[in-house]
Amino acid sequence: MGLHFVRATADEVIAEMEIGEQHHQPYGIVHGGVHAGLIEAVTSTGAALSAQARGQSVVGLENNTSFLNAVREGKLLATARPLMRGRRTQVWEATVTDAAGRSIASGRVRFLALEAGAALAGEVVSVKPIR
Repeated sequence: MGLHFVRATADEVIAEMEIGEQHHQPYGIVHGGVHAGLIEAVTSTGAALSAQARGQSVVGLENNTSFLNAVREGKLLATARPLMRGRRTQVWEATVTDAAGRSIASGRVRFLALEAGAALAGEVVSVKPIR
């Protein structure tokens, strides 16, 4: 995707990406999957940083992304913040804006917190430090 993290903490994640032709759908605008993936990336990074402090990891349960304005080129900025951080679940919200500050997409992602040693898709989850 070409994502560059500007800042990543357990309270806020900011990342940016430059739009290229590889991000376009057939009409020449950024594909909705790019927006959903960008939102998933920034929210899951924040949720993972928050969970890591408790020796947990996280997996996404749902991603609800709304496409607000079409964009063809330029730089996108995604900002994610937690709405709720519980012992077993977290909910994070993200907004994607263009270089002019116009809202392009918004989304909300819900995560399940997994304890170290929990099985996921047939394998044991290991909590790996995030750098």
